[in-house]
Amino acid sequence: MNAPSVSIGMPVYNGENYVRKAIESILAQTHEDYEFIISDNASADGTMEICRSYADRDRRIRFSRNEKNMGGAWNFNQVFRLARGRYFQWACHDDVWAPTLLERCVEVLENHPEVALCYTRTLFVDENGLPMRSIIGRPNLGDRDPCRRFRRFLEYHSNPNECNPVLGLFRARMLRRTPLIGTYPASDMILLGEIALHGRFHEIPECLFFRRDHPLTSVRANPGWEDRAAWFDPGQRGKIQTPRWRWFLEWNRAILRSPIGMPDKLKCASDVCRWARRNRQNLEKELKYRIKRIISIHA
Repeated sequence: MNAPSVSIGMPVYNGENYVRKAIESILAQTHEDYEFIISDNASADGTMEICRSYADRDRRIRFSRNEKNMGGAWNFNQVFRLARGRYFQWACHDDVWAPTLLERCVEVLENHPEVALCYTRTLFVDENGLPMRSIIGRPNLGDRDPCRRFRRFLEYHSNPNECNPVLGLFRARMLRRTPLIGTYPASDMILLGEIALHGRFHEIPECLFFRRDHPLTSVRANPGWEDRAAWFDPGQRGKIQTPRWRWFLEWNRAILRSPIGMPDKLKCASDVCRWARRNRQNLEKELKYRIKRIISIHA
């Protein structure tokens, strides 16, 4: 069997409220040459039955279920590990795609080999699907120079609550050069920064992606860093979290892994240091918090 041009991966856990609409929006795509991989992370609701019913009716859907909850990071990475397409896109169980989203993004990647990631503008909707706000005016990361792309990313995109481009269409071969989603909070943000070192980003200036904001999203249901870390990896539960120090470390690791030359790596590392200076107060707070927690544990 020939590999499809696109692999779509949907990791899901307890998503029965919205997963039908998400699946149906993907099955309605005008670009039909894709496989659709769904990985259920041991849901305790009706998610498994819903997903299996769609898989039984459409041969493009490949459904699997984990025996236990492996964490969000593992499940996001699992759907990519199972992918065969030359392009890959993550899909969340509570979001909705316009019918032409995939077609428009594939067209960009087919015609612009220098682009690593293509996405559309985002319209946030509430739990009932009513419009809330859109994200527009993001700075362009289409520069030829990887150092300028990375600098712009650090200046404008390093917000862990707004990493919508990670739900765009990637060149799969470029994702394979990265560690994918890490087992720590905001690792999707780090992944985007690393992809910026590999190729350009391209934003289609239309709202074709509808992201649902509701009380059960991973961010809103896990407002604290320690809770959020446990969502990414259950093994992190109860462990001390100093996320900005982790981001500082992971951005530098991403730079070392990247295909750019040593002079450019030094430029990018200096930009990470500038980011650290801008975030000095938060880094100091995290360090003090970590010291206090360690002292309290051993007291």
